[in-house]
Amino acid sequence: MRPCPHFSGRLLHGALRLLATGCLAASGLAHALTPADAQLLASGESDERIATLNRLALATDDKAAATLIQAMADEAVRVQGTQVLIVRADISDTAAVDAVTGEAVALTDEAEDVTINNRMRGALETALAGMQLVDGDPERQRAAALTLQRGSFDEPDVAQLPLIERALATDLDPKARQTLELAQAAVLLASEDEAQRLAAAQKLGETRQPVVRPLLLQRLEVETSPAVKGALQASLAALDRTLAIGSALAQAFTGISLGSILLLAALGLAITYGLMGVINMAHGELIMIGAYATWGVQALFRNHLPAAFDWYLLAALPVAFMASALVGAAMERTVIRFLYGRPLETLLATWGISLVLMQGVRSLFGAQNVGVENPSWMSGGVTLLGNLNLPWNRIVIIAFAAAVLIGVTLLITRTRLGLFVRGVTQNRPIASCMGVNTARIDTYAFALGSGIAGLAGCALSQIGNVGPDLGQNYIVDSFMVVVLGGVGQLAGTVYAALGLGLLNKFIEGWAGAVLAKIAVLVFIIVFIQKRPQGIFAMKGRSAEA
Repeated sequence: MRPCPHFSGRLLHGALRLLATGCLAASGLAHALTPADAQLLASGESDERIATLNRLALATDDKAAATLIQAMADEAVRVQGTQVLIVRADISDTAAVDAVTGEAVALTDEAEDVTINNRMRGALETALAGMQLVDGDPERQRAAALTLQRGSFDEPDVAQLPLIERALATDLDPKARQTLELAQAAVLLASEDEAQRLAAAQKLGETRQPVVRPLLLQRLEVETSPAVKGALQASLAALDRTLAIGSALAQAFTGISLGSILLLAALGLAITYGLMGVINMAHGELIMIGAYATWGVQALFRNHLPAAFDWYLLAALPVAFMASALVGAAMERTVIRFLYGRPLETLLATWGISLVLMQGVRSLFGAQNVGVENPSWMSGGVTLLGNLNLPWNRIVIIAFAAAVLIGVTLLITRTRLGLFVRGVTQNRPIASCMGVNTARIDTYAFALGSGIAGLAGCALSQIGNVGPDLGQNYIVDSFMVVVLGGVGQLAGTVYAALGLGLLNKFIEGWAGAVLAKIAVLVFIIVFIQKRPQGIFAMKGRSAEA
């Protein structure tokens, strides 16, 4: 049977076209946009359009080709007879420019819009990304590399290799190069060469990125080579181990982060409750006052010192401390000092004060939440092991909690005020007989605990909403930490805060947030039943009495 001459001619024509495309792609030679290329790109068959697009994208010095590709992506191209026209926004609706010559052309009723399907749209995004990788700044290079990576992962196509290889041969941003090498390996994983697939499978496994797992699984289902299949399985096993470790570390980090927040919220309460036995139900509102003080300093910097906005948080720390400390001192002087020794009455009185403070904030600033922005140095995060993301704001809060803890410990153990506080805590009558002004120490201690609550509010403003009800979310947890750790014991507060944070997050990982809260509460109840004094018991004659 003789082959059809027409079919043979088409086959030969297609082979020559593919050969020419491959030669141009391999050599990277400049290619001037021609009317035939413009017609193929605008109205040819899908394979012809994509082949032409990839060839034109390699011609970095052809401005007309780059302009046409961008216009295709913007859907601003029309075909009028044998001309491909670009309709620009800076000219009238009845005029356009020729994509090849750049000459102005009047639009007629014969002009037709160019059809762009999903496959062509993806090819256009890939081509534009490849062009930006060569000429873009580091930020644009990273964004373009991510676009190429997504395209190579969704639909690996060897036609993308010339763009990727050309970009890798240039001076790239290190992060963009790493992303692009990952895209190259993803494309080579679909290659017909077994050696290339084997190397790509090993390369993807070494990245330890969770995004490559679906790609490896998909290739494993269709792979026929035993060697490549073994490499895919080994890469998947190594990736799963890394992801499991990253998930466990992520839970531990979130637990420590929650523990540091609980520590900041409970540290001031540990001082006031441990020293004076006052059940301060307004402690959460003192945290709220610190958060609103931070918001006020932020507004001041935004309106009057915009150039120094990134440093407003450093100025907000002493302001938040002093605002909450002054409110706490006023509470102690006017109400609480008359209720010592009557814990139930202090509970009712401070609960009433908390309602007054919340309503006062609603009247002054409104019932809606106010926005507190993170400084630029607290934005973003660090990614480790592929799936372990450590936000900078959480890292800073953990470090801040440790700094506050060290500062309070030094204040309590190394200063005269701390000596008096410890003396009054252990035995108030004897301390009074030794000449210690216990009333003044009570005020100082309550102001100190309130100021630490203000620091907690400053920190909490960086990770959540700031509103009149902010303190209600932490008052119960703060009391649980103090009671579990042992009344008046800073070490017990630290152990209890970190322990509850880790326990809550690990249970939350497999049982959910609600069951985790219930389990933690049940644990605390059982622990207090067995050990009423908490983790660390108070020392002194008053504790033994």
